[in-house]
Amino acid sequence: MSGRWVDLREAAELLGTSTEAVGKRAVRGSLRSDRQNGRVRVWVDEDRTEGGREGQVDGEALLESKDKTISILRDQLRLRAEEIQRRDVIISQLTQANTALAARVPELEARQTSGDGIQEPAEGAIGPQQGGTGARAPQNASERVPWWRRVLGEGR
Repeated sequence: MSGRWVDLREAAELLGTSTEAVGKRAVRGSLRSDRQNGRVRVWVDEDRTEGGREGQVDGEALLESKDKTISILRDQLRLRAEEIQRRDVIISQLTQANTALAARVPELEARQTSGDGIQEPAEGAIGPQQGGTGARAPQNASERVPWWRRVLGEGR
């Protein structure tokens, strides 16, 4: 293992950083250091490090990794936006269908009470409107119950 002891200033130059950073690394123990005559000296290992720089990171690999991560996140964001757009379309269609149905309910009730083409079950007939109980159908228009009340079992 070839290396040498250098002062903080020279170590900073060799490592490409500031003297304060070298001093902090020495205090943390990430750089081997020693005090001689009140001066801090740092061991710089020439064999393990490229140009005396410890922990040199391949910047190209980091940039590739970052770009790949950004690409993945962009794809995920695009997919989420498409999902949200599809959900909005479905909600809009359901809302329009519900509005159209709600607009027809009074029309259907009016047709049922006036007898326009909607046939009431015969008297005493058992049907889904009576819930299979055998109850008789109302005799006149004033006794008729809207279809939705019969289906939901509300009021009589």
